[in-house]
Amino acid sequence: MDTASIRSRVNALWDESIIAELKEYIRIPNKSVAFDPDWRTHGYMDLVVERFSRWARAQQLRAVAVEVVRLEGRTPLIFIEIPGDSDGTILLYGHLDKQPEMAGWRAGLDPWQPVLEGERLYGRGAADDGYALFACLGALSALQAEGIPHARCVVVIEACEESGSFDLPAYIDHLAPRIGRPDLVIALDSGCGNYEQLWCTTSLRGLAGGTLTVTVLTEGVHSGAAGGVVPESFRIARALLERIEDSATGRILPGEFHVAIPAARLEQAKAAASTLGSALREFPFAGSTRPLTDDPVELILNRTWRPALAIIGADGLPPAANAGNVLRPMTALKLSLRLPPTCDAKAASRKLKELLESDPPNGAQVSFTPNWGADGWDAPPSAPWLSRALDEASRAYFGKPAAYMGEGGTIPFMAMLGERFPEAQFLITGVLGPGSNAHGPNEFLHIPAAKKLTCCVAGVIAAHFRRDRV
Repeated sequence: MDTASIRSRVNALWDESIIAELKEYIRIPNKSVAFDPDWRTHGYMDLVVERFSRWARAQQLRAVAVEVVRLEGRTPLIFIEIPGDSDGTILLYGHLDKQPEMAGWRAGLDPWQPVLEGERLYGRGAADDGYALFACLGALSALQAEGIPHARCVVVIEACEESGSFDLPAYIDHLAPRIGRPDLVIALDSGCGNYEQLWCTTSLRGLAGGTLTVTVLTEGVHSGAAGGVVPESFRIARALLERIEDSATGRILPGEFHVAIPAARLEQAKAAASTLGSALREFPFAGSTRPLTDDPVELILNRTWRPALAIIGADGLPPAANAGNVLRPMTALKLSLRLPPTCDAKAASRKLKELLESDPPNGAQVSFTPNWGADGWDAPPSAPWLSRALDEASRAYFGKPAAYMGEGGTIPFMAMLGERFPEAQFLITGVLGPGSNAHGPNEFLHIPAAKKLTCCVAGVIAAHFRRDRV
């Protein structure tokens, strides 16, 4: 394969078409259904689906079939089929729904306004995960233009990932006869340790979450009258959270939320720590805030194979500027508990509810309402051909060998596919690297890395075709 020609074709497509499309995509506030229950009325999701589908149909791909599939009561899904030159099937995955705006965007940036600064395209969703469709089809376009054979490819772009992919199982069941049995899965919704090489995700954490509500009064009362008599709802919430997390260290306490870390993943963490070094600290820490540990290996294991709790929202707390001396009637906290890759998310959610609701302090009215959950994923061993292909592609387009590391996020689709297709090989990768800040303010897509990743996907697809022909 002429890697220079592939690079030239991919770069040209990005520069002449993809970047412009992503700018228009950023302008559309197609928040995921969990954050926009009225998404049908607003029409933003359909607008993105139409734009993406139109672009896909315009590509010079041999006999490409692009369909928008709509199941009753569910978000739409883009299904693309590209016939191949062999009996194998490659399933490529991405999503087009977005996280909400989030506060804190720096001056000159906005979640719904694209801003190109040097090599970075700022705006919500371009890196997570709008670029995926374009990278998948860009890789295939380059291969076909160079006359390089490939297997049949099926591209699935969902619109519910940021809400937990609860619509996706129904679509996979519905489309199962058309998908077939893929022997390679490529997903472009993950992270990268740096922008200097191809990063292959070897595991993903699971997730259990919900809302903890503590109610102590039917209405707020004067804090001077009630303080010292009525238990404070926030204090009770704090006490309940201590059953889950050691507030002094951040360690998650119940053994049900931990798993044994495989030896191979420990070795990968050590290798990744050696590659990344101080880059692991490149978060926007305020003041003299420090990471939980100075050991880079432990930091990687903390964010990939150990549970972690975050409070991501709250109700019952008025804005500070409008807070009177009132003992509030209730406190509600939105919890997000990241789980190790092989921890059962449903069992963890049940345990979380049991721990939080049992024997509440002062007899307070306490409820925990689970509202999301997803199993993690641990990659199967890579076949020799895939390991070679990943390394060759990374060296050809990044100039460095491929690297391997687990990621702390969750892609529900991966656990689903791992169960359905246990014999399949997986390439899970992405462009969510240092500073890209998916889900937060100032999200950006690192364009050179996205171009090189597109080339790497082309290289792996070509190697898949050759794997039994060497």
